[in-house]
Amino acid sequence: MVLAFCYKSRLALKGSNYAGLLERHRIHTKNVEHVVDSLRNERIEVRLVKRREYNEETVRWADAVISAGGDGTMLLAASKVFDKFKPVIGINTDPERSEGHLCLPVRYTYSFPEALQKLYRGEFRWQWRQRIRLYLEGTGINTTPVDLHEQQLSQEQHSRAHINERFQDQRSDISGPHLLPVRALNEVFIGESLSSRASYYEISVDDGPWEKQKSSGLNVCTGTGSKAWSYNINKVAHQAIEEILKIAKKHGSLNMPLNTELVQKVTNDYNDSLLYSPEEPKMFFSVREPIVNRVFSSSRQRGFSSKVCVRSRCWDACMVVDGGTSFEFNDGAIASILIDTEDSLCTVLLEE
Repeated sequence: MVLAFCYKSRLALKGSNYAGLLERHRIHTKNVEHVVDSLRNERIEVRLVKRREYNEETVRWADAVISAGGDGTMLLAASKVFDKFKPVIGINTDPERSEGHLCLPVRYTYSFPEALQKLYRGEFRWQWRQRIRLYLEGTGINTTPVDLHEQQLSQEQHSRAHINERFQDQRSDISGPHLLPVRALNEVFIGESLSSRASYYEISVDDGPWEKQKSSGLNVCTGTGSKAWSYNINKVAHQAIEEILKIAKKHGSLNMPLNTELVQKVTNDYNDSLLYSPEEPKMFFSVREPIVNRVFSSSRQRGFSSKVCVRSRCWDACMVVDGGTSFEFNDGAIASILIDTEDSLCTVLLEE
């Protein structure tokens, strides 16, 4: 009771609601138990593992992997699955607090036996979500990842973690491209660890010429990730569209009357153009807040591509995969980012 009291007091000092957190935990636990019981009632052998226990051996043992949580849990579950024929299914165990884009529709959270019956009857569609693979080469690099899922690191702690990994693995120069042991289901982000510092790098899109760039980072996403961070980087607000159309009208380039319906339609059409199917084997890159002057150019700030290469000129940067796995990416490191259909993730689509 003393420990519980101390924990509650610490949460209260942070402005957190202990009772609310406990209730969310109970809801999550109840829904996890519902999924596990439903599987065992069908005489399906189940291993229930937590984040720290989830490893390659567990994945090899399983015929299918079910993540119970939100999109973050689904990304973690997918990160260790490299067999394109091993299904990964997400269950959103707290729909009120989690959007769950990567999970089954919310109704199956509470009626998982119904989902199982549909799977038995073949009333679903396989969806092969494309993933990004990464090659790393150059000087001063370390191909050992830092796992960010279990901890929220400060900038100093993040740098220290990479330094520790560097000492554990003395390989600093890799002559040829080294395929990293992760695949990105959502996106890859490259940038300085300290967000207030500009990221300096060179970029080549689809084997085109190299360009020097400074920006607040580079995001490269899949069709799955086009609904996530990438979308929020590039989407345009209703207000911005309205102001642009007013300027166009002022200069005589727009003769039609402006109204709320037109502005909303233009806004929606532009933002919808940023989204594409998770099954399409292509990527969408976004240069965040590029600095453009006589030294640094930005001929293409965003667009679809099949390959993106980045040469780091950064001071203390990282390459982060799906927000959970980080690689040191400092001056001299070169990353090749592309999609190979052999890396696709097998998931299922069930109707609402």
